[in-house]
Amino acid sequence: MNRAAFQRLSRLRVREAQALLRARCYAGAYYLSGYAVECALKACIAKLVRRYDFPDKRLTEQACQHDLGNLMRAAGLAAQLDKDLRASVHLKSSWATVKDWSEKVRYDASITREMAHDMVDACVRSDGILAWIRARW
Repeated sequence: MNRAAFQRLSRLRVREAQALLRARCYAGAYYLSGYAVECALKACIAKLVRRYDFPDKRLTEQACQHDLGNLMRAAGLAAQLDKDLRASVHLKSSWATVKDWSEKVRYDASITREMAHDMVDACVRSDGILAWIRARW
């Protein structure tokens, strides 16, 4: 996959999460919101790889996972995020909501309406985590 494909997937997962939230399918909305963030971060990682260059093994290993904190570091964005978290209470709140997401939540049927709303909101609002990542992808 390339950067543009990850960008498209991130946007698609957000639309799907919003549709699931409207349909009161809270676990799915939560799950797909996290994947939207993951895809956005992978688009940032793809930006680091030059065409025709053989990718660095360490970067490849870091990119082939689902941990959002590790993906943030692999994308080279962790230091900027730390700085921006200190400057924006809204971004800090969004990252706090999103950062512990795991692909394992697909097996969790206990996601509440509030949890799903918080997760989708943390991703989609104009000062949320996806807007921050998209400014860098």
